[in-house]
Amino acid sequence: MWFIKKILFALYVAVVPIVARAATDLSGVAAVNVTSDTAAAAKDMAFDEARRQIIADVLGQYAIPDQLDMALKNAKSDDLTNLIASSSIDGEQQSDTTYSANITMVVDRNAARMWMMDNNVQNWLTDGNSGDKFLVQVVMSDKLAGWIELNAIARNEGINLDTKYINGNRVTLEIPTSERGIFTAAIGAAGWRYADQNGVLHIIK
Repeated sequence: MWFIKKILFALYVAVVPIVARAATDLSGVAAVNVTSDTAAAAKDMAFDEARRQIIADVLGQYAIPDQLDMALKNAKSDDLTNLIASSSIDGEQQSDTTYSANITMVVDRNAARMWMMDNNVQNWLTDGNSGDKFLVQVVMSDKLAGWIELNAIARNEGINLDTKYINGNRVTLEIPTSERGIFTAAIGAAGWRYADQNGVLHIIK
């Protein structure tokens, strides 16, 4: 019995990190301060502003920026409200005509995917149920040298870089999740800096 429990615990420890990565929340925070004719109107405008800002920040990692910007510009507030799974407020202050707060919102992954497809926004946002790949956002001060070095690192480690989008010195990639540890160790040793944001690996050199 003790041996079985030990095996189950080992499986739990191995599986939980994978599930956590797959279920990463698409969350963001917006600091808003809006003045209008009434407090109610100011609050409505503040939430609309926060919603658009957070959706742009969060989905901007997974979509062609110009296409996303245009879709947001043309989107009705009600349509964007449907993309938000939950929200919370911190530091709320209001007067007769002004509303300010730090607003946190979580974007609904599936609703966001459908909305982007419906609005012809090319994107690589997954359904969140598959943990086989993860997204990498690359920023290079020297595009040519950085790109050559990154590809050399990948070849040396036997890692396939699936290029999704290139815009100047910025590149979006997908890499197998099983190779995440090897990849971060290799780029770290080569002097690249990296950080995780909402499950997206950001690297820079």
